[in-house]
Amino acid sequence: MKAIVYKRYGAPDVLQLGEVEKPAPKDDEVLVAVHAATVNRTDCATVRAKPFFMRLVTGLLRPKKKIPGTEFAGEVTAVDNSVSSLSVGDKVFGFDDDGSGSQAQYLTIHEKNAVTIPKGMRYEQVVASSEGMHYAYNFINKVHLKKGQDVLVNGATGAIGSAAVQLLKNLELNITAVCGTKNIALVKSLGAERVIDYTKQDFTKDDQRYDFVFDTVGKSSFFKCWKLMKPGAIYISSDLGFLSQNIWLPMITPIIKPLIGNRKTIFPMPVDIHGSLLLVKKLIEQGQFKAVIDRTYPLEQIVDAYKYVEAGQKTGNVVITVKH
Repeated sequence: MKAIVYKRYGAPDVLQLGEVEKPAPKDDEVLVAVHAATVNRTDCATVRAKPFFMRLVTGLLRPKKKIPGTEFAGEVTAVDNSVSSLSVGDKVFGFDDDGSGSQAQYLTIHEKNAVTIPKGMRYEQVVASSEGMHYAYNFINKVHLKKGQDVLVNGATGAIGSAAVQLLKNLELNITAVCGTKNIALVKSLGAERVIDYTKQDFTKDDQRYDFVFDTVGKSSFFKCWKLMKPGAIYISSDLGFLSQNIWLPMITPIIKPLIGNRKTIFPMPVDIHGSLLLVKKLIEQGQFKAVIDRTYPLEQIVDAYKYVEAGQKTGNVVITVKH
């Protein structure tokens, strides 16, 4: 089968289109003929092995998994005898944040990391609905939000940010979104009531105060945002932050409470991929969620896709089409 492979860490140019052996499903796994995948921030970080400590998981000197990719959509072509939730012929989508090897013609995946595609949806439409939603949902559900509260979403047009705005809209919250000029209409259509154009205004100097600040792109910090926060408000970033500060800050903010007031940050670990997939499938079927897609590349142009994502200006998701 055709697959994107890399034998060493580095810039996108280390990725090559090659021929590899088609995998076979093991215990609780299904074999999926991949028709669409994505390139996202997770993929870029994995290929470069940055931050460096990622190598403890991905491989110290060279990558353990030679085929990158997390999100996928395709058709089940074989199943292990122990699989009960999926059958041959099912059209499915899903992901594995540890790496599914989706940038290839075939992959094997645990049945819990895939669900059937909502009726009427094309592979390219649904493939970008899983990872961004998973992270957004698993961050937001750690905060006890009430109808009518004020929230700010920085990076509202990324994969996580666009999913977060739609989830927060469903909770009937007052959303202020931060994005560039060209995407103002988009974020308003997703559910933002107020928009800050970061090309014209520093959102950290906003006069409004918020119950929840969500930095979905990791380009700010708690120390820059705490003055935006009401007493008792929570800050969450999707990124580790400078010197991995977002991991240890939850332990520090209670100590410096007299200086910053009753404001804090948390860094939840996203879990339960299967639950997230079932949720996004339900929201799609109810017309309450739609993945934002920026560009589509064929598998053969994977290097260009990675370079575009790394440029940091994508809107929503970048989709990869896979031919058979």
